Formats: sequence, C-alpha cells, structure tokens
Amino acid sequence: MKIPRAENQYIEFKSEKVSAKKLAEEIVAFANGEGGEIWLGIEDDRQVTGISRSYEEDVMNICREGVIPPLRPSYQEMEIDNVKVACIEIPKGVDRPYYTSNNRYFIRVGSTKRIASREELVRLFQASGLFHYDLIEISIANISQLDMSAISDYFSRYKISFINESEEEKLRLLTASDILGENGRPTVGGALVFGINPVEILPQAGFIYANFAGNEIGADLLDKKSFGGSLPRQIDNTLAAIKANIMTPSTIKGSKRVEKPHYPDKVFRELLVNAAVHRNYSITGSQIRVLMFSDRIEFISPGRLPNTVSIEKLAVGTSFSRNPLLVRLMENLGYMDKLGRGLPMVCQEAKRLEQTVLFEDSGEEFRVTLYWPSRHCHSTATDF
Repeated sequence: MKIPRAENQYIEFKSEKVSAKKLAEEIVAFANGEGGEIWLGIEDDRQVTGISRSYEEDVMNICREGVIPPLRPSYQEMEIDNVKVACIEIPKGVDRPYYTSNNRYFIRVGSTKRIASREELVRLFQASGLFHYDLIEISIANISQLDMSAISDYFSRYKISFINESEEEKLRLLTASDILGENGRPTVGGALVFGINPVEILPQAGFIYANFAGNEIGADLLDKKSFGGSLPRQIDNTLAAIKANIMTPSTIKGSKRVEKPHYPDKVFRELLVNAAVHRNYSITGSQIRVLMFSDRIEFISPGRLPNTVSIEKLAVGTSFSRNPLLVRLMENLGYMDKLGRGLPMVCQEAKRLEQTVLFEDSGEEFRVTLYWPSRHCHSTATDF
C-alpha cells in the first residue's frame, strides 16, 4: 500500500500521539459517512513519523468501548521507508448513527470532522429507520390546508362515507390514519398526499422537469416545468410531461409504418413514484429533478439510501421504507406495492431494449439514469 497524497473525505492522517478520545471521534465520523481510512504514524503534513508498537488491540478496544454501537474495523501494519505505520479501515456503518462514549455524534465534511447538526442527525436517524420524518406534525399547517374531497375519495375505498361523518369522527379517522398528528395538525405525509398545495408549507416538495436538446446540462433547454399540488398530482403531471416530449421512433416497411420498441409508461411511473415516496423530505432547498436528454432520462431525489440498502440490492427487489406513511398512503391509492417489484421491472424493461439502468448514491442525492433505446428521439426530432 502507498500513502495517500493528501487528507480528504475518506483519508485522515494521525500521529502516534493521538488520544483514544480523538481517535474514537474520527472513527465515528467515518462510520456515519461513507467509511474511510485513518493512517496512524503520519502527520498532517504527510511526514512519516511512524509508530513504536502495534496498536491493533488499542484500536479494537476503542471501537468496542468508545464507539456506540460497536464496530469492527480492519487494521493493517506496513513499512514505508523502513518506518512502520498502520492503516485503520473504517467501513460505512450499517448501524448508523454512531456516537462516542460521551454521547457526541460526528460526521465527516471534506478532510475534517465536526459535530452533526440537528438536520444532519435527523438524516442519520432516518437512515437507521429509528425516525420517520413523514410522521412529523407540521407546526405551521392546519386542517384547512387539506383537500377534504380527496380524503373522502380515499376513505370511500374502505366503504367509509367520510363526508357524512361527524366532525369528531372525521378527526378520529384522520388521526388514526396518521394524516393528522396527535395535536390535530397535518403530518408531513398527510400534507404531501392530501394537501391542497403542499409546496406552501413544504417548499422542498414538488418536481422540476427539464428537457434538453443534447446530452449535457448546458444544451439548449426545450422545456422546463415545475409541478406542485398533492403527491399523486405531481407524479401524474410529471409523467404527462415526459410522455409529451417523447416520440417513438419508427421505420417504414413496405407501405406500413412500424414503431420501434420503447419503454412502457409503467417504467417512468415507477421511477417517479420511487423518487417521490423514498426521498428525504428533511433536506430543504432541493426538489426532485427529472432531466431528459437526447440519450437518457435522469430521476434525481434528495437523500442517500438507508443503512441496510445497497445499489446491488435494488435491482433484485429489496424493499425499503424511509417514509412508511407515504408508502402506506400511496399503496392504498394504487400507486405502488411494498413487494419491491418495481425496480426489477424497470431493469427488465431496459434489458429487453438492450439498455441498462444506472443507480448512483452519492453525497445527499440518489440518481437513476435510464438510457433510451437506440435511435431514440424526443419531440423535436424529425428523422424517424
């Protein structure tokens, strides 16, 4: 192994003199992120000062007693220029959030660590499944901001005549369904699915759709729209925009026009529903983006995958629920099921067209890229 060139998000240099407390903090920060390496016996300026003995047992004790929940790193010693150093490899934690024995939560930011902010802690707890943001009551919202007609239609599926119930019974039904919280205010999930205009109280809600003439973000913009309203309406309107900008390529065989295979609507609908239901709504200032290019379409939603979910698991049907209330409501409305069959279906449709689906989990975004079939063209094309 060679010494990395510099400290960064995944690399930290530490002197042999580092205290157990400081080392625990660095380990916690890496475990709460994407993992990383701590090089023991190397100074901040990359000077190799080395270690005088093995610290493997010390490191394991720190990870067992100074890091909560405990984790097991890998420890490897080596000689560089006849000086012994150690590399401690911290895996991406599967039991996040991690904290030190004195109850401090750290995260890695660039080449440094810092104590996690309230918002960052919320995201870490959401990733662990210990906290669900969609069940939070919205303090600035009230019941008048909900669409009672849509709610009535929802309950009619269960043979309940919501509109004819007493006010007391209506409140009981709304609370029992988690559309309202215990204090009688809409929950995040309730406002998203049944709000008249959720963007007014949750500015991070909504879809942004953009269609570009070329393959890069700097290409000419052909169409751009923002969609608000309830979550079902956002999905339906974004799907309509995608369909309006796609034209199926075709060829002429004899006297007949024969359309070439393309993705069915259910593929786009599945990716839109996944983006809406599984995004991290605690991340403000960022909406779901759907970007259409000449060679592909991208679905970008704020938030990383939860702890136990990997990109490899998605394609084989691993089901996860960052927002269980949204999943339940949207499932009951017929937009999804909880069996994890959606993304495998998308992959199968892409394979049928000899294309691939690319999943990317980076930073605070999750991106799905769907490549068009060969000779795809959108609504500005003239060559079929």
